Amino acid sequence: MKLISAITAALLLSASLMANAHATHWGYTGHEGPANWGDLDEKYTMCKVGTSQSPINITKDVKIDTNDLKPIAFNYVTGASEVINNGHTIQVNIKDGSSITVDGIEFALKQFHFHTPSENQIEGKNFPLEGHFVHASKDGQLAVVAVMFEDGAENPIIKKIWEKMPHKAEEKNSCGLSSKVINDMLPKDKDYYRFSGSLTTPPCSEGVRWLVMKNYSHISAEQTKEFLELFHHANNRPVQPINARQIAE
Repeated sequence: MKLISAITAALLLSASLMANAHATHWGYTGHEGPANWGDLDEKYTMCKVGTSQSPINITKDVKIDTNDLKPIAFNYVTGASEVINNGHTIQVNIKDGSSITVDGIEFALKQFHFHTPSENQIEGKNFPLEGHFVHASKDGQLAVVAVMFEDGAENPIIKKIWEKMPHKAEEKNSCGLSSKVINDMLPKDKDYYRFSGSLTTPPCSEGVRWLVMKNYSHISAEQTKEFLELFHHANNRPVQPINARQIAE
């Protein structure tokens, strides 16, 4: 239990605050890129030896129908506290009180952040942007709700976030997104794919519940470009082998 809690803490800290001076630096390009994560630090070994890694390509070959896939119980009732540039992504931290319930377990919503292009694929397709809503249970289990953004009109919610996002790493700004606005980021139809996976950043710990929305939001090409230019490169990990996993839908 202590180990799981430590992993959760590491995820939330690395995703919400800057890595401390003693942490091994990783990135998305060159020697520090995804292909080398598992060799940068022994703590990142799972990035190269794990057998249930994320992201994945969700295809008809690995999808299975199941009557046991119950709706996700969303309870997003609090707004955002701040928006952070952590050097790897733009992240919005959420005030305490919001959650989802899956498998009879309550997972508190901690933050959401973005990747361009999308990390997960659907039938081999990457999307311009993917949002990850990161949740943690009291005993340290993790659940990530993923929302894909496809090309379309300007997204007014993304516009609000982009207007607040810091342009320098380690900086943060206050963010006044309401609970209603956060709920509106989710598709109205909340059917989803489910699989067991991992963190998509070091240390790539496994055992994460992945809940990928089947329906999409939208984002303009200019909004995607603005995010990409902020980091000067893509910030998505390539898809990983499915191995023996199946995807429930």
